[in-house]
Amino acid sequence: MPDGSIFKRCGCRHPDTGKPFGNDCPKLRRTNGAWSFDHGHWAYQLELPPTGDGRRRLLRRSGLPSRRVAADELDHARELLSLVPRGDRRRRTEIADLLQTAVRARRPLPETDRIRQLLHGDGPLTDIPTVADYLTGWLTHLTIDDNTIRGYESLVRVHLIPHLGDIPLDKLRASHIREMFTAIERRNDAIIAARTSPDPAVRQSVTGVRTTGPGTRQRIRACLRKAINDALADELIVGTNPATLVKVPGDRPVPIIWEDERVRHWKATGEVPGPIMVWTDVQVAEFLEYAAVHAPDLHPMWHFMAYRGPRRGEACGLRDSEVRLHRRETTINNQIATHGYTPVQKAPKSRAGNRDVVLDADTVKVLTAYKARRAAWRLAAGSAWPDTGLFFVRPDGRPWHPIGVSQRFRRLIRKAGLPPIRLHDLRHSAATLALDAGVDIKVVSEQLGHSTTTLTRDTYQSVSKQLHHDAADAVANMIKNGRRRTG
Repeated sequence: MPDGSIFKRCGCRHPDTGKPFGNDCPKLRRTNGAWSFDHGHWAYQLELPPTGDGRRRLLRRSGLPSRRVAADELDHARELLSLVPRGDRRRRTEIADLLQTAVRARRPLPETDRIRQLLHGDGPLTDIPTVADYLTGWLTHLTIDDNTIRGYESLVRVHLIPHLGDIPLDKLRASHIREMFTAIERRNDAIIAARTSPDPAVRQSVTGVRTTGPGTRQRIRACLRKAINDALADELIVGTNPATLVKVPGDRPVPIIWEDERVRHWKATGEVPGPIMVWTDVQVAEFLEYAAVHAPDLHPMWHFMAYRGPRRGEACGLRDSEVRLHRRETTINNQIATHGYTPVQKAPKSRAGNRDVVLDADTVKVLTAYKARRAAWRLAAGSAWPDTGLFFVRPDGRPWHPIGVSQRFRRLIRKAGLPPIRLHDLRHSAATLALDAGVDIKVVSEQLGHSTTTLTRDTYQSVSKQLHHDAADAVANMIKNGRRRTG
């Protein structure tokens, strides 16, 4: 029976022994030997390649409604076995295992195209997990920093599993991912509508509920893209990554400068024009002058951030041994990140983040005065002074907590009456002012620790006013000179 057979079975039992007749029931055949039309159900069986330990086995499915259905499924099983040469015992055994598992679980046989696709790699042919099962296991095997894993876990739990979790991983398509982002947009619209509802109960239902912004949508796609890339690398699935084919709705917000007109509107209405706001050079200078008087312990760090644009964690984690004021240089190769609220020292996230930052004369002067003040703090503390190895420390010698630095910053700008920005926006101000000063974008990109100039250009050049003024003047001068030549 190497090619299989099709037959009928029934549930009748022998009246004397009580044992099932199986396919020997006399009612299954008519008097001419043909199968009965109205008794029993169709079945098939096929001899499979031996088990891994050499035992013979049969594939048998019964309960099928017609001979045609039984014949089609038998052909399907034969086709799957024919995908692998008879000499490849390992793969033929795997396919036989798949067939047997499907029949025992009362599931359809695996799709031929999917098994053919998987055979191109050397990965297992076992049943593909759902997106939910795969992502859950994927998170437990990641070997990246805890903060990134925590972010991935949140994205998987809140967005990816609710929207995509039931789909088999190899069945995930770009259309599924687009539908997820469409559903997220609909949810955003519902939250916004509820916030403005005349019904207090409806407004109450979205209290504390946040919309999913452009940045989060980008991170959802990036998380899914990495997870599927890992599945492809492990040959769990084959083909292309559908997440790379999806354009994420919503653009990255670009910085907006606090021009005088915007400041007047903010003072009159309290409205902030956008999520990322940038101070002008005058506002930066005003803040630093105010901070020098009202927050002298943090003023040097904020000055460094405003002038040279390091990230908050990079400034908090700047090593004392990497500050060379006599050369007007610092090296950023350490940061203090927060895992929840717990501060953790670690290297910058990317290769570009490890960089040298050259200092201007004003910053050298501020940092030199700070070192002298820090030496006085240390002398007063005596043996109680902790040896952190950090450049910027609190007056008692302990490290600055990044969240505490941001909280102090927010309180101070409120007291100073300046238009609101985040501490991270000092970095945006530094980049925008550098571009306005005519600094080459490649230099600005390296100063900020960007891996390419693309991010620098896309984020900042659109708000660099001096470049646009220069372009406008260049066009006007060309037209003016043309008139002179024709006149």
